[in-house]
Amino acid sequence: MKIQLETFKQEAEGSFRLLHNPRLNDLFYWHFHPEYELVYIEGANGTRHVGDHISTYRESDLVLIGSYIPHLNFDHGVRTDYKKEVLHINTSFKNKLFQEIPELSEIFELFEKSQYGIAFSGATKAEVGERLKRLYALSPFEQFLEVLHIFKILSKSEEYILLHERPVINRYGKKGQERLRKIYAFIDENYHRKIEVNEVAAICNLGKAAFCRYFKKAAGNTFVGFLNQYRISQAKRLLLTGKNVSEACYECGFESLSYFNRTFKKVVRENPSGFRRRHSGLRISG
Repeated sequence: MKIQLETFKQEAEGSFRLLHNPRLNDLFYWHFHPEYELVYIEGANGTRHVGDHISTYRESDLVLIGSYIPHLNFDHGVRTDYKKEVLHINTSFKNKLFQEIPELSEIFELFEKSQYGIAFSGATKAEVGERLKRLYALSPFEQFLEVLHIFKILSKSEEYILLHERPVINRYGKKGQERLRKIYAFIDENYHRKIEVNEVAAICNLGKAAFCRYFKKAAGNTFVGFLNQYRISQAKRLLLTGKNVSEACYECGFESLSYFNRTFKKVVRENPSGFRRRHSGLRISG
């Protein structure tokens, strides 16, 4: 699996940058940048991995990601014919325009809230998704006005959830994030089997104890806790494709069905059989 470092460069004096249908589904693209990011994807079922938050989305997703929050590309591993729009907002655009113009104060507050990571749903997601898909065809001035309109809609919406309980603060530079990228990519490739902590510690050239201290500080979770959370996100995906509880359990690397059930309930707040029944009419193709 390829691991690509973030090398984002703001185009000359641009307030925002639009990426129309970028295709990164073959990459494990764990990255961060100072720009705020609004990402919309449809026609896909995938993993939403923003900061410490991991969950799955079905059919479409619309997420606003704050400055310097590490995140995975939303199309990672997607094999369906999907559409994707990514809008990067320059931090100076946010501070100079949204903060200083009273009529745009609600948008400034939205950007402040984006440090939690915000996932939108319902009519908001549908309307903004359609607007983002048409954005690339507009003239620069029309794009500017439409971007303001999009964020005005988002700032007024009540159809959202915050992805973290507190704002995400990225305390690590490129070297630290590169190390985390390697760890996360290893987990993504090997979560279906038993993973020894020593294996992952070796990637970082650390001993087991030092690695555990490092990972807890860097990721805000124990390694085992993070690994279980990632496995459960994959188990949810498998359950939605029609796999039974036992198949989802063992295909995601759990060695005990009872431990899988307890962990699933702790993460998802319902047991896997209940989750599978509740979504039985909404299965996705594998």
